[in-house]
Amino acid sequence: MAKSLFLLERRAKLKELIPSEYPFLFSEEFTGEAAAFFRACADHQLEGIVSKLGSSKYRSGRSKTWLKTKCFTEGSFVIIGTTRDRKTRAPLALLARVDAEGLAYAGSAFIVLSGVERDELSARLQTSKLERSPIPQLRFPDAQWVKPQLTARVRHLSGTKYLRHATVREIR
Repeated sequence: MAKSLFLLERRAKLKELIPSEYPFLFSEEFTGEAAAFFRACADHQLEGIVSKLGSSKYRSGRSKTWLKTKCFTEGSFVIIGTTRDRKTRAPLALLARVDAEGLAYAGSAFIVLSGVERDELSARLQTSKLERSPIPQLRFPDAQWVKPQLTARVRHLSGTKYLRHATVREIR
């Protein structure tokens, strides 16, 4: 059985094995205060940070010595429709960004509003139904499309083109 090496030893061996002309980057290790990493997360629009204890040995599965921290941000998006999550059947808002060419699909977000707010949103969306998506090429078989009139404040992961791990926090 192979000897289990510490993280920093494994990284050094791996770095030696990867030719410099390979088309991927070998990340450098950093040590320091957590606050500096969170600033970097925001400054560089990172999706998250993986923190590993340098003296840890490799073990498959979850571990307290290897932590993944997600970097969230908030933004405003136009609601263009609603649907249900395929797995949980929870309500989703279909969202778009407004850019120079009009509307651009941004992704979906779980609607996590209070019961009263959710009912108010549902009533407002009922009055602005559309037969087709406001973005012609967009296809969601079970979607209810609406006029792009309402804006949602959405919490989502940083650093991605499309919304990930997104939740609607407020309707404006």
